Amino acid sequence: MCGICGELRIDGAAADLTAVNAMLPEIARRGPDAYGTWQEGAAAFGHRRLAIIDLSDRSAQPMVDERLGLVLVFNGGIYNYPELRAELIRAGYEFFSDGDTEVILKAYAHWGEACVERLHGMFAFALWDRTRRHLFLARDRMGIKPLYYAHTPGQFRFASNVQALLAAGDVDTAIDPVGLHHQLTLHAVIPAPHTILQGVRKLAPGHCMRIDAEGRSEARCYWQLSAMRPPQPRSKAEWIDAVHDALREAVRKRLMIADVKVGVLLSGGLDSSLLVALLAEAGVEDLMTFSIGFEDIADERGSEFEFSDQIVTRYGTRHHKIHIANEQVLERLPEAIDSMSEPMVGQDAVAFYLLAERVAREIKVVQSGQGADEVFGGYFWYPQMHEDTHGPPETRFGRYYFDRPHAEYLEAVVPAYHGEDHTAVLVAERLGRPGADEFIDQVLRFDVTTLVVDDPVKRVDNMTMAWGLEARVPFLDHHLVELAAAMPPELKLSSGGKHVLKRIARGLLPDAIIDRPKGYFPMPALKYVRGEFLDFMASILTSEACRRRGLFQRAYVDKLLAAPEKHFTALRGSKLWHLALLELWLQRNVDRH
Repeated sequence: MCGICGELRIDGAAADLTAVNAMLPEIARRGPDAYGTWQEGAAAFGHRRLAIIDLSDRSAQPMVDERLGLVLVFNGGIYNYPELRAELIRAGYEFFSDGDTEVILKAYAHWGEACVERLHGMFAFALWDRTRRHLFLARDRMGIKPLYYAHTPGQFRFASNVQALLAAGDVDTAIDPVGLHHQLTLHAVIPAPHTILQGVRKLAPGHCMRIDAEGRSEARCYWQLSAMRPPQPRSKAEWIDAVHDALREAVRKRLMIADVKVGVLLSGGLDSSLLVALLAEAGVEDLMTFSIGFEDIADERGSEFEFSDQIVTRYGTRHHKIHIANEQVLERLPEAIDSMSEPMVGQDAVAFYLLAERVAREIKVVQSGQGADEVFGGYFWYPQMHEDTHGPPETRFGRYYFDRPHAEYLEAVVPAYHGEDHTAVLVAERLGRPGADEFIDQVLRFDVTTLVVDDPVKRVDNMTMAWGLEARVPFLDHHLVELAAAMPPELKLSSGGKHVLKRIARGLLPDAIIDRPKGYFPMPALKYVRGEFLDFMASILTSEACRRRGLFQRAYVDKLLAAPEKHFTALRGSKLWHLALLELWLQRNVDRH
C-alpha cells in the first residue's frame, strides 16, 4: 500500500537525503496520499503513503519510536495486526497509533527478527535498529510486495522498484547473464536474488536480511512450503470443507482490515467470481466490481463480459464495464512498461494497467484472483507434465513451460551471453528440494513459491500500484497455500483443474462459469502480432539503441519479424513480443538513467 526506499552508509560517512530524494519520485505513484523522509547518522529512509489503515497522521512514515530506538518504512498490510496489537499491549507496550505499521515496530522490539514469523499478510519493510546499528529487511512469504536492493560504492540502498535504485545512481546496469537466461526461457521470471541487471538484487519471498553499518549482511529463510500429505488422512469431503473454510477466512481478513471500501477485479473466470460470491456470503452490500475487455483478433476473444455479466446479475454488484480499443492499447503500452519494476511479458500487464487506472477513480482496495491456478492446479500444462514420465524432473517441466530450449536461447542472444543452461540448473535444484511427495507436488510448490511471484503477482502489484490501488490476493493467503500444498493431486487436477474450487463454487456460481474451459485475461493484440503492433515491435528491435546494445542475434530477430505468428512459446505467447518488451523496458527504464 506504499512505496519505500532508503540508504545505509557502510563507509563510515553520514547518510544524506540526496539519494532518498532522488528515489522518491520513482515510487510516488505507489503512494499518492503523503510522503516523508528521515535521516540519522548512517541511515536515511523515504516513504510514499497510500492510506488504507488508520488514515490519520499518527500512522505516517517513516515511523520513529523514540522509546524503543527503532525507525520503520513499510509497504503492505498485516491482516492479524489487531491480535498482535492486543498481545503486545498485554506484554506492556503502549501504542501511539491505531494501524498495522506500529505493530511491526513493537513486534520487532518484543520478538526480535523472529517477528516476521508472526506476521500474517503481505509486506516488505526496512527497520533501522539504533541500538544495534543495523538495518533489518523482510519480505512476506508469498512475495506479494517487492523489495529490491543494490550494493553501491560506500552504501547499501533499497527500494520498492528498480527505477528508484537507478535514479539514486552508481548502479551497475550491465546485463546479468543468469537473469537474461531466465528472462528469455522462464516466461520473464527471474527468481531472486537475480534481476536482469548485474547491480540490482531482490530479497527472496519468505526471507529476511540484516545489514550492519560496516556492510556485512546475512540473509535467512524464515518460511518454507511443505508439499507432503498430513500424517492423518482426510476424506475428499474433509479436504473440500477445509479449503472452503480457509478461503472464507482469507477473504474475510482482506475485507475487514481496511478503513476504506474494498471491491473486486472481476474477470468472469472461476476465481474472481468465487471471490464475489464469498464476499456476498460475508454480508458485503453494494459491492463494486470491475471488468475490462479488448478487441477480438483472429479467433481469440478480447473480453469475457458474457461471463462477468452473469455474476453481476446473480449478485447485484455495482459494476463497471470497461472496453479498450486496440489503438488505445498501443498508445498506452509504453506507460505500462514504465511502471514495470522488471520487464514482464504477460500479455495482460497493459490490461491490468488500464483497468487499475479506471478502478482507482472509484476505490482504493480490490480483491483479485491471482494465485488460484498455481495453488489449485488450474493451468493446462500441469496435466501434461503429470502424465509425462520421460526424463528427469527439469526436462519434464521444461518441455511444457520453457519459452525456448537452451539451443534456441543460444540462437537468440549474442555469444557474449552464451554459457550453461542456467534455467535448467535452477529448475532441477528447486524441484529437487526435499518436502514434496510427488513430481506434480514439486511442480506446484515451485510455481507457488517462485514462478507466481515474478509473473502474475508482480504484474498485478506493479500495474495496480501505478495508480495508487492496492490489490489483495486471498488465494495466496499462506495458511490456504499450506493447506492446498498438502492436498492429494487429484483434488487439484481433476475436472480439468481446480477440482476443489469447482466443488466449492457449485451452487454459488452459475454452472456456465464453473464448467467453461479455462480462460485468460485476454489481450489478443500482443499474441497475434499484426499491423500497427508489428510495426511498433519492428521499430524497437531495429532501432539504433537495440543494435548498439547488441543483446540479440540479428538473424533470430529477422526470423521472428518475418513471421511472428509462426513463433509461439509452449505457453502460447509471442516470441517476438518477448524480445520487443525486454528491449523497450531497457530503453525506457535503464537508458534514461
